[in-house]
Formats: sequence, structure tokens, C-alpha cells
Amino acid sequence: MIAGSRCCLALARSILVYHGDRQRHRRMDALYKRYLGSGDLAFDIGSHVGDRVSSFRRLGARVIALEPQPGPARIIRLIHGRDPLVTCLRLAAGAKPGQLTLRVNSRNPTVSTLSSAFVSAARGAKGWDGQEWDGSLTVPVTTLDALIAEHGLPSFIKIDVEGFEDQVLAGLTQQVPALSFEFTTIAREIAHACIGQLERLGPYRFNVALGETHSLQFAEAVSAAAMKEFLNALPHEANSGDVYAELPRGEGRA
Repeated sequence: MIAGSRCCLALARSILVYHGDRQRHRRMDALYKRYLGSGDLAFDIGSHVGDRVSSFRRLGARVIALEPQPGPARIIRLIHGRDPLVTCLRLAAGAKPGQLTLRVNSRNPTVSTLSSAFVSAARGAKGWDGQEWDGSLTVPVTTLDALIAEHGLPSFIKIDVEGFEDQVLAGLTQQVPALSFEFTTIAREIAHACIGQLERLGPYRFNVALGETHSLQFAEAVSAAAMKEFLNALPHEANSGDVYAELPRGEGRA
């Protein structure tokens, strides 16, 4: 009961933070408008309470949202359940289909993770004080390739899965026009692995938004090497952000 109460309070806080700030919505929409338009398809991998789903829908995109946690998935269905252009799946994504153990943080479900290494990296790290992964949940896992086979090639994929991003990208063997993945300064090697996987898929160029600013750091997208150098130089206090990758116009586009 205590864990359940903690989770409910945490989800209520997430709804307020992620759905209650209109200025944040405007920044988010302006950023995603670079990659999505009316009629496009987007995948939201690690949807949490669905703020990106809402942004993608404001831009007119159809959305496939993956959220394995029952509480957040229920919120997405409450907000978007009557929208025929939103499909919410109680699934995680990974390198191959199957089942995996999700480490649940009941006080802060947004950082629940499939990565034990991420939990270890957070333990004792500055800025991660008090984070406790106090539960676990067995969740079904699919791959990006399987989602594409079933739903079509997306114009944009957003990946935010707390240190499991490289495993999600390991399940992608084809080019998509654009995507983003979260990075953290406690696990920079995961971001490097993601960039390396994308280099093998195609001539991707990169940009980055720090924290929840939804503002790109570079006026023009940069090379993989330049992005790795930028991430390495960030102070620990930068904490997290999202790396954006896109193909040159005309490549990898339906």
C-alpha cells in the first residue's frame, strides 16, 4: 500500500510537471516540428505519462506509444484513449523480443529502468541522491524493427528509457529519417554506443538539447565525432538531455 501511494503521488506530480506547463509545450512543439508534421508517424519509446505523445498529436502525427509501467500507461489511455491516431502499448523495446525485468522507482517512476548498470551508476552519484529502485516488474519486450514491420516506417522515434537506449537501438537494423535518445552524464558510454550504432546505419548528423530546455545547442547538425566530444566535455551537473540524429534530406525517407 505504501509503495502504491508513493507511485500515485509521483504520477500526480508527473502529470502536473509534464502536462501543466504551456510554455514548455510551446518549446517542445517548436522543436519536434523540425521532424514531424501532419500525417507523419512517430514512435514514443518510454512514454511515461505521454507529454511527447500530446506534442506529436498537436503537430498532427499518428503515434505509437510504448510504456511498460501500468500506472503511466493508464494515464496515457485516460488522456488519449479515444484518439484513434494514438496506440498505447504496454511494452518495452530492446535488442530482441522476449521478457525483461524492469527496475521500478516508486517515488519517481520516470527513472524506472531495464538497466541494472544504470541503477549501479546512479547509486551515490551527485544529483541522484535519494533515488531508490524499490520494486521490479517483468515486462514484455519488442524491437523497433518489429514495430516498423507492424505499423510502418516512422518519421521520428523518441527514445527515453533510462540507460537502456543502446539496447533499444540494437533492435533497429534499418534507417529512419530522424530520432532522439536520452543521455545522462552518469552513463555517457551509453550515448557513445548509440551514436556508434547510428553511424553504422547511415550518414546521420547530430544535435543535442540539454535537460528539458527543448532547445538545440548547434545551429547546424554536427558529426558523430563532434557530438561525442561535446558529450564528453559536459560537466556532471548537466545531468541529462536528448541527442537528436537525422539523415540528410532525401535519405531514409519514405
